[in-house]
Amino acid sequence: MSLPTLKSAWRPALRMAAGGVLLLGLAGTALAQVDTGKSTISAVSKQMNVPVDGKFKKFTASVDFDPAKPAAGKAQFSVDVASYDLGDESFNKEVRGKDWFDAATFPNATFVSTAIAPAGAGAYSVSGKLTIKGKTSDVVVPVTFKQDGANQVFDGVLPIKRLQFNIGQGEWKDTSVVADDVQLKFHIVSAAKK
Repeated sequence: MSLPTLKSAWRPALRMAAGGVLLLGLAGTALAQVDTGKSTISAVSKQMNVPVDGKFKKFTASVDFDPAKPAAGKAQFSVDVASYDLGDESFNKEVRGKDWFDAATFPNATFVSTAIAPAGAGAYSVSGKLTIKGKTSDVVVPVTFKQDGANQVFDGVLPIKRLQFNIGQGEWKDTSVVADDVQLKFHIVSAAKK
């Protein structure tokens, strides 16, 4: 495989891996459904030190959060990893495969919160279980919160290591081409708790 072809092949795979992680970090369990039309989940990784990002087109989430009682809050998220979009169908197809997300065997990445704690003005630490490709890890997601009219808005970035979740197997384990570090970015909009 030539270098340009290799670079092209890795870009989608890396993006997909990052996206999956990101979605998991944003997951939440609760009563209010997330407005997926206004919400986004993406993953940013690096291929040969060049940032690559992609978005998950299909996910479901629910959030139950009252800023006056953060410890009682819950969040849950489920992301369809086959919906990861790198802007090119050939790349998308590759990242759905066994070496990357193995979407046929592990169709969803999930996040379920276990605790929410204040972390400063408008900031919270959300602890939970992130599961990608059958591997579960305890994570702490830094989240900022703001009230926007009738909506609650949550933003954050969760750094993860793709190899911890077996994302990028075989020749793709080489982190000199596709970095191990992935940032899952999210912007979640849900109805305010009543």
